[in-house]
Amino acid sequence: MQDIIVKDNALINASYNLDLVEQRLILLAIVEARESGKGITANDPLEVHAESYINQFNVARQTAYQALKDACKDLFARQFSYQEINKRGKVEHVLSRWVSEIRYIDDEATVKLIFSPSIVPLITRLEEQFTKYELQQISKLTSAYAVRLYELLIAWRSSGQTPIIELADFRKKIGVLDDEYVRMGNFKDRVLNLAISQINLHTDIKVKCEQHKKGRNISGFSFNFRQKKLPSEAMKKGSKTPNLPPKMTDKQRQLFAKKLSELPEMGSYSVGAESYQDFANRIDEMLKDSKKIQELLPYLKKVGFKIV
Repeated sequence: MQDIIVKDNALINASYNLDLVEQRLILLAIVEARESGKGITANDPLEVHAESYINQFNVARQTAYQALKDACKDLFARQFSYQEINKRGKVEHVLSRWVSEIRYIDDEATVKLIFSPSIVPLITRLEEQFTKYELQQISKLTSAYAVRLYELLIAWRSSGQTPIIELADFRKKIGVLDDEYVRMGNFKDRVLNLAISQINLHTDIKVKCEQHKKGRNISGFSFNFRQKKLPSEAMKKGSKTPNLPPKMTDKQRQLFAKKLSELPEMGSYSVGAESYQDFANRIDEMLKDSKKIQELLPYLKKVGFKIV
C-alpha cells in the first residue's frame, strides 16, 4: 500500500516554520491515521514508532527515537497561521497550535500525539480543494525547505505553474524566519537552490524557478514544473510490448481509474482544476481504448494491474 498524505490547501499555504524531523513526524502521524483506520480526531492519540521513522527515512537507529522525542517537544510549542473565509464572507486570520497533547513510551520507542482541534479538519477535509502525494516522494529530501517547497508546488499540479509569490510571503510559506538568510545570495544558496536541487533529484517532478524584480531588487518568485515520465517497460527491458487484453470489464475500469486518478505521476493528464472524481471518470473513458491502456501501462502496473 502506498503511503498517501492528504492536506487541505489552507494548511499547505499556511505560514509556519518546522524543522525536518517535525515535518516528518507529522507526515508519519497522518499515514498512521490512514493505515490504522483510526482517522484523525482531536481526542485520540496517534502513535509513531521509531522503527517507522527509521524505515521510511533511512536514518540511524540509535538516534531515531530521541529525534522523535525532541521533535514532539518542539512541535508542542509550535504555532501556525492561515486564513479562511467566514459565513459573512469576511477573511479571518487564524493562529493555532499543531498538537494539543504529546506522550512518550520509552520502552517501546514510541511517541503519541493528538492534533489540535483546529488542524484536524484541515488535514481530513476531502470535499474541498486538497493535495495528495506519496510519502515516498519526500522521503529522500533532507532539507525542510525542500519539503515545504514540494508541498507548495504540487498544490498547483493541475496547471504545472504557480502565480508570482511575493518574496516576504514566500519566505514565510517556506519557513524562513525574518532574521535568517537576509542577503539574497545566502537565501538562494542555502534555501531556494538547495530545495530545487533536491526536488529535481529525488521527487516525481522537475521544477524551474523564475525570479521577478521591482527595479533592481528581486520582489518574488514563480515556478514552472512538470511531471517526470515513467520509462515504458519496453524501454526498460528492450523487449517488445506485451500483448494487452482487448478491453477491461466495467468493474476493472472503475477500480483502476480511481487508483490512477490519485497517482501523482498522472498529474500531466489532469485538466484544469477538475476534481479527483471527474479525473477518474475521464480515465475510465480512456481505459475503454486498448491503445490508451498501452500508453498508461507503466502507471497501471504501479497500482497493481497485471496482464494474465
